[in-house]
Amino acid sequence: MGESARLNRRFAVALQQAMQAHQSGDLDTAERLYRGVLGMRATQPDALHYLGVLLHQRGQSEKAIELVRQSLRITPHHADAHSNLGNIYKECGRLAEAEASYRQALDLMPRHPQALGNLTVVLQAQERVDEARLSYAAWLESYPDDVRAHHHYGRFLCTHPRDLNDVEQSLEYFRTAFLLDGDNLCVLEDLGVTLYALGHSDEAAAVYRDWAARDPDDPIPRHMLAACGGAEAPPRAEDAYVRDLFDRFAGNFDEQLLKNLGYRAPQVLIEALGAAAEGEALDVLDAGCGTGLCGPLIRARARQLVGVDLSAGMLEQARLRYCYDALVESELSAYLLAHPRSCDLVVCADTLVYFGDLGHVLLLTYAALRPGGRLAFSLEALVGADYELSPSGRYRHARSYVEKTLAAAGFVQIHIAEETLRKEAGRWVDGWVVLARRAA
Repeated sequence: MGESARLNRRFAVALQQAMQAHQSGDLDTAERLYRGVLGMRATQPDALHYLGVLLHQRGQSEKAIELVRQSLRITPHHADAHSNLGNIYKECGRLAEAEASYRQALDLMPRHPQALGNLTVVLQAQERVDEARLSYAAWLESYPDDVRAHHHYGRFLCTHPRDLNDVEQSLEYFRTAFLLDGDNLCVLEDLGVTLYALGHSDEAAAVYRDWAARDPDDPIPRHMLAACGGAEAPPRAEDAYVRDLFDRFAGNFDEQLLKNLGYRAPQVLIEALGAAAEGEALDVLDAGCGTGLCGPLIRARARQLVGVDLSAGMLEQARLRYCYDALVESELSAYLLAHPRSCDLVVCADTLVYFGDLGHVLLLTYAALRPGGRLAFSLEALVGADYELSPSGRYRHARSYVEKTLAAAGFVQIHIAEETLRKEAGRWVDGWVVLARRAA
């Protein structure tokens, strides 16, 4: 074998090893190998493309975009690279650029499965509902057995209904998705929630009872049966329910929040804090951090940023943002109890919606704050009783209850503002953005 052939062989092996390491999640090895390939051939398009994808996973999205663009200048007809560039733009919130990239991928490969589905996602996220509806039709026509297409279209019909018939029709898409993948319990949950929202309470309860009978160890149907009135509601969601729910959603959680729910709690909470504590070096706790959506927004204020969550799957996603100093798998109350006077700021975006009775967790939060420390959290709003478990599986709280519970825990400078933080069944859900302070 000649020298040139040996070099080609060495190069091909290094690229293959880099891709295998990347696919297995060993990002350090993959990055080293990709850079080694580019050291041999600086313009190798696959190494540029996949190193770009990897850097985006590590939170270096601008560098990632430039690398994928470089690869496309060399191989402009690479549909997968256009699609992956669209994914990076989408996850950075640059939806118009994401759309353009997906359309380029589809011009090259009209039935590209990822680009077809994700184009639908960004059209929906931009509230271009009629175009999204057409895009769903194209997706389903091209891939009639795609579980994701049926499931997401069912959700689309619930969140953007032209009339009640659309919501009724969503049930058939959920049922088809479940027939195609009987292990997809997220579909079963959506089916139950939609049945309840349509007033089919008995059918919803039957879905959860059947689910619980088939899997008696699963906490999700037990909780949802209570949420739709088929059993007594607990004072807070049990740990197993929260952990299992978010472990199952972790992989596509951000996409669902972007596409279906118009989720904006992290941004609204950080905006509500305003200039408070800017410039200070704070020890910040992201309580119930999930996939880390608050992390990049609060990082600039933090000397140390710790994320705590029950879900290992969510923490894996948060780790990919590379903005936390520590990520801890723990139930929130237990973590707070073990860390008295450790925080200057606790941020809690849509975590306390899984607590009905807030008394204990707010006492523990007060104890975990240093004197003068701040608390910022969001809730879903309720008019009437102190709190109730809603059909979504989350708790809603009355303003007066929140005020008196914070005061009883010792908090001062309590400020509660009405906000819309997410959508449910196509309608904005009223919520509270709550700020409070531990006395100095």
